[in-house]
Amino acid sequence: MENKFLKSNQVSVIGVPFNGGQPREGVEEAPIRLVEFGLLNQIEELGYSVEYEGNEDIQKLKPAEDPIIFNLKQPKYVSNVTQVVSKQIENQAKQGKFVLTLGGDHSVALATVSGVFSAYPNACLIWVDAHADINTPSTTDSGNIHGCPLSFLTGIADDHPDFRWVKPLLKTNRLTYIGLRDVDPEEKKILRKYNIKAFSMTHVDKYGIGKVVEMALDHVNPNRDLPIHLSFDVDALDPTVAPSTGTPVRGGLTFREGHYICEAIAETGLLVATDIMEVNPTLEDTSSVFQTIQIGCSLARCCLGETLL
Repeated sequence: MENKFLKSNQVSVIGVPFNGGQPREGVEEAPIRLVEFGLLNQIEELGYSVEYEGNEDIQKLKPAEDPIIFNLKQPKYVSNVTQVVSKQIENQAKQGKFVLTLGGDHSVALATVSGVFSAYPNACLIWVDAHADINTPSTTDSGNIHGCPLSFLTGIADDHPDFRWVKPLLKTNRLTYIGLRDVDPEEKKILRKYNIKAFSMTHVDKYGIGKVVEMALDHVNPNRDLPIHLSFDVDALDPTVAPSTGTPVRGGLTFREGHYICEAIAETGLLVATDIMEVNPTLEDTSSVFQTIQIGCSLARCCLGETLL
């Protein structure tokens, strides 16, 4: 289906080799590994013109000192990186290109959502993840910022000096989740308080993935006339499907359920940006890493219109 919002057949692939939002190393290697696996060529074979910005020097933005502030670990590093990348994404999105961002940990969503919603203020966000990532600085137990981006993006978070640049561009009624199954007690309170639509794995079991995607779209995009940003954390998939990720949780989406989400959202002709997050190529054995990278590439291709027939 022809996209209603994109002005060209260009895809801007932005690599964000960043691990500062959580304690495990390795996730910063995902963008280059996905590219080495042939992702850019695969996108070109779908008929797109592709440009790649790898941000290989992003580690230069790491400050000499980065103390814990208001509970959050490495706030200056996360802020520095995401602020720079958000401008990069905004620039590409405003040119009418499809923006495909390869993380990195999910704190990178501070950049992707800020950038996409600056270009498309009326957009909606579909967040596919095992986790809600909506802790505030005062509710997070770990202090890892990859569990907090949505609280800043929606304006729910308490004030934090390093994240005042993040504008609350995301309205809570334009956010919906698919695949939740590991949600902190305080996050559950936030979801209820702000009436944020969320579909857990129980909903997937009860209704099937086709109905869940329809219900998610009905909530955030009822007239099917708004741009869609899809942020896909591979830990939404069951660890048997995508084992090489930092925070795996049993009981996740199957291979086909994950791909169906991408296929169905692409079919709307409204998808303008996708994030593929939390692939960690240094975890597990070689075959598990290969399997997870392969899935990251195939999810991206589905978002760009690849179908089984």
